[in-house]
Amino acid sequence: MKLLHKNVDKDGGGSVSLIPEEPEDMWHAYNLISEGDCVRASTIRKVQNESTTGSSTSSRVRTILTIRVENIDFDTQACMLRLKGRNIEENQYVKMGGYHTLDLEVNRKFTLGKAEWDSVSLDRVDSACDPVQGMARFFENVMQAILRHVNFDIVKCILIASPGFVRDQFFEYMFQQAVKTDNKILLENKGKFMLIHASSGFKHSLREVLTDPAVVAKMADTKAASEVKAMETFYTMLQTEPDKAFYGPKHVEKASEAQAIETLLISDNLFRIQDVKLRKRYVTLVDSVREFGGDVKIFSSMHVSGEQLDQLTGVAAILRFPMPALEEDDEESDEENGK
Repeated sequence: MKLLHKNVDKDGGGSVSLIPEEPEDMWHAYNLISEGDCVRASTIRKVQNESTTGSSTSSRVRTILTIRVENIDFDTQACMLRLKGRNIEENQYVKMGGYHTLDLEVNRKFTLGKAEWDSVSLDRVDSACDPVQGMARFFENVMQAILRHVNFDIVKCILIASPGFVRDQFFEYMFQQAVKTDNKILLENKGKFMLIHASSGFKHSLREVLTDPAVVAKMADTKAASEVKAMETFYTMLQTEPDKAFYGPKHVEKASEAQAIETLLISDNLFRIQDVKLRKRYVTLVDSVREFGGDVKIFSSMHVSGEQLDQLTGVAAILRFPMPALEEDDEESDEENGK
């Protein structure tokens, strides 16, 4: 991140002007900008032009707008921030108070104004604009998180994934520190760490990391690997033999009644819902599948494969044999709804 201007007064109010220079900088920008902040940036606005004859045409013009942010959306795929808010400065194309969405992306300058810059936000600006200092602090935080949260007596494999060489730099840093401090926990478990390439540092890249052949082999006996494999099998079945793969409570329960379920995929979110009756319904489903010899996989909603399953209602099943009648039930329901 490149710092162009910084003006923060003694009371904490002020602004900074920044240019994101790489994708990671967009993550810093996302964490810096809050609802209620003012953001000024270049943008494209569609305007209507009326000719002397009375006909109107539209054109797109570039202008500078300052909005008070009301909504923030981070598109990790496009590496873009979309900020929606009301215009707060006079502009020939957008009236005061008019809504507009600013798109912030790599190499596009923006100015961020806050009523109060707290120490966390100022530290983030400093870290983002001083990559050496920021990276060292980041590495230290990650290492401490590993030491706090990883039980090496249980964990078989720890994946460190990143684009470029960040993973290698972190690995080197961590074990340099381990040697300096004689950290026996890290030194004795060095072989459990695995360095893997990822296309980005965002959560969605975990999916590609967990399907890497080397990772699959290393994690063959872990719960995470079995969940990833089960989701892959389900999606493959959905494409190649759709009569043997269903999702949604209605279809899955009917398949269970027919003792057809070979593997039940169910999200742990469904066992945390407040509706006791509905929660018991899913417990009964699990018990029924197990009673008839089916395999039950309870997915963690915190894991990337669990998030995938949640997008499919949180429950799915791979069947022992085809049940085209379930698909026909759907078609009949659609026809009835259309009448």
